[in-house]
Amino acid sequence: MNFWCERAWLPGGLAERVLIRVENGVIANVSTVDTIPLGVRRLYGVVVPGFANAHSHAFHRALRGRTHDGGGTFWTWREGMYALASKLTPQSYYRLARAVYGEMALAGVSSVGEFHYVHDRSNEFGYALREAAKDAGIRLTLLDTCYLAGGIDQPLNEVQQRFSDGTAEAWASRVAELKSDDVMRVGAAIHSVRAVPRAELSVVAQAFPDAPLHIHLSEQPAENEACLAAHGLTPTGLLQESGALSPRTTAVHATHLTPEDIATLGGTGTGACFCPTTEADLADGIGPARELADAGSPLSLGSDQHAVIDPLLETRALEHNERLRTGQRGRFSPQELLQAATRHDALGWPQAGRIEPGQACDLVAISCSTPRTAGSLPQQVFLSATASDVDTVVVGGRVVASGGVHETLGDVGRLLADAIEELWA
Repeated sequence: MNFWCERAWLPGGLAERVLIRVENGVIANVSTVDTIPLGVRRLYGVVVPGFANAHSHAFHRALRGRTHDGGGTFWTWREGMYALASKLTPQSYYRLARAVYGEMALAGVSSVGEFHYVHDRSNEFGYALREAAKDAGIRLTLLDTCYLAGGIDQPLNEVQQRFSDGTAEAWASRVAELKSDDVMRVGAAIHSVRAVPRAELSVVAQAFPDAPLHIHLSEQPAENEACLAAHGLTPTGLLQESGALSPRTTAVHATHLTPEDIATLGGTGTGACFCPTTEADLADGIGPARELADAGSPLSLGSDQHAVIDPLLETRALEHNERLRTGQRGRFSPQELLQAATRHDALGWPQAGRIEPGQACDLVAISCSTPRTAGSLPQQVFLSATASDVDTVVVGGRVVASGGVHETLGDVGRLLADAIEELWA
């Protein structure tokens, strides 16, 4: 199938009347035309590349709307998360993740990075997630996570035992059995410096040198304080010592950083993934996004615990948080925001994220005539649209969602309700 776009955001900027020819799911040619050829799919509004959700915990979706009574902290929220994790089976996780990934597809996500730590010392859960992504029509990067301790110098609790392989070597041996294919890439993750002892960090960092490596970093001040007390280093300093920082690495959250941390992350080319709606929901704080970008850290975006699944809201929140933090507007240009929202290379899919020949044909058509977007300049639609304004989603040349309906899953809301009810029954 070929596509004609009323407007499309190409690497050189916004263009009108764009014809995209596709071969085997890959963009073969991009041109502008005065006459619409017969037999092409028409996409109206502004068409952008498919979004990359660089940080997901799919099972957290079952906590949405259930954690707001009584205040609390990140640490009390975590207790509810543990209670949910204790209920998961590969079968129930498949049903939940299929619906969650379906919700992502409706919102324009074409690749997701699943920070996966509920694995029970087997790959059954990982392959269940692969099948869920396949059914939803999106690509998956399984960031299989090493999790060995309940905190710095702390034992694992009963639920955390499900997250652990016992040693970094055992984790690496299990992950080596996972196979990448056209649906799933296999990557690695260090849960945090709280969950992987200092002596084991380098083992994880070196285990899969050609794969993406993701890390929760300095999400909470308490993490920094514990790391400094135990090791005399910030979490960033500890990861640098272990050889974990490099252009293939993404630091997730990167909220509470020192100027030295920022320079280290930028100087090593380590990416930074912000999850603004989660960081707001959990009262984590606002990280130094502009400073990291200026230092040399490529930015990406994720929905993390899925307080919402809306790449456009995450994109806008990246800019809005900077405005709140600094009192200045225009901290990121629309082009920079789009780049952060479409960084598939952070997930090991460098062949996606741009509308140009040789790239996967991932397209998201955003309507410019809804109550939210009417009157917006096309080049500024990211600052007015939400996922509700996504009209058509194409992944690998195939239409997976149109008019708010998933082409194969149908009623995603019902699938979500059924899967979540099953877990909390």
